[in-house]
Amino acid sequence: MFSSRVPARLRAFVVVGAVTALAAAGCSSSTSSKSSAKADAPIHIGLITALTGSNKALGPDHLNGFQLYLDNHGGKLGGHTVKLDVGDEANGGSAAVPVAKKMIEQDHVLAIAGIVATPTIQAVVPIATAAGVPVVNTGGRPTVKDVSHLWTMSFMSTDPGGAMGPYMAQNVQGSVYAFGPDYQGGYDQLRGFTDSYTKAGGKLANDGGKPTFTPFPNTSDFTPYLAKVKASGAKAIYCFYTGQNAIDFVKDWSQSDAKDIPLYAAGFITEGGTLKAEGSAANGIITSMNYSPDISSAANRAFVSAWSQKYNGEAPPATAMYSWDAASVLDQAIAKAGSNLTPEAINAAIKAMGQIDSPRGTWQLSADTHVPVQKWYLRKVEMDGTALANVKIGDLATIGS
Repeated sequence: MFSSRVPARLRAFVVVGAVTALAAAGCSSSTSSKSSAKADAPIHIGLITALTGSNKALGPDHLNGFQLYLDNHGGKLGGHTVKLDVGDEANGGSAAVPVAKKMIEQDHVLAIAGIVATPTIQAVVPIATAAGVPVVNTGGRPTVKDVSHLWTMSFMSTDPGGAMGPYMAQNVQGSVYAFGPDYQGGYDQLRGFTDSYTKAGGKLANDGGKPTFTPFPNTSDFTPYLAKVKASGAKAIYCFYTGQNAIDFVKDWSQSDAKDIPLYAAGFITEGGTLKAEGSAANGIITSMNYSPDISSAANRAFVSAWSQKYNGEAPPATAMYSWDAASVLDQAIAKAGSNLTPEAINAAIKAMGQIDSPRGTWQLSADTHVPVQKWYLRKVEMDGTALANVKIGDLATIGS
């Protein structure tokens, strides 16, 4: 059933919980079956993700998490058979605009899910909002002026650093050197860390006391930046990188003079395919994340069991969990919309949704920001059986407003 790559703790966790997990999955699908008799026409749902570009290591997880939910619920959401229209956001921003317009104007989707990069959010959301189509996004969320049709399954971009900052201020004996990519998502992620870190009494080791931003997406050699870390006398590093940037940064760090300086980061630096590409270079990295595969709950056992069985015993990444939750939220919202199945009716149903039972634990959408109010976890990359895994080693703050 499971390959030798499955972390030992996770393998036991899944086997013990398999029966309960399957039962839980069955209960969830019953919500859809209640409305299935009222409508039999397929509905279109759009999913935009990074299939090419600098975030292509993350895109498949977003797609696979959503598709896995469909596979485990008869290919239906709210009782309707789903035609999933998939589009590539590439490097985000303008590349995603024609993709979104086609989904809305030609495919007549009821909702758009996915979206990895913050520039894509900023480009797509105004178009979808003008058309009344809800966006159930699964990547990082920047500050957006009009969130009336934007519902985020993951986090506000400032949250991962906001959760880690106080912990590092209390546990690192000395200054911290902070890194991030030079685009809006990088600014937001590092601002979340520096604001909470300095407020808790921490001091940055960077020149001028400001974080360092590296050219995006073209930086592939981080060696010169890491040399400055070593010279600064920093006692730890905090960074935010995703996709190929994350892989390059981790490999360069592990081979640099700064390799003895502990590396802390937002959790995406070691998620899914990214961790596999980094291999042993990632060993020991400590991250903040709102999900760990070893969370003990019926909802998580259902998700982990389904993912592990489909993907050769692999542990699911958080990015896939966000998409699983996006499908779950749409499943419930479409069912509640009943016969009035329009994008606006689905948007209203999401707005009225209360607590959500998720693999990450129970959470709910903030009424103001439409971002999850949720607990964050402290994780460490270490060997678990024969495979490297993001192992939960503690709890951080509950964030969201």
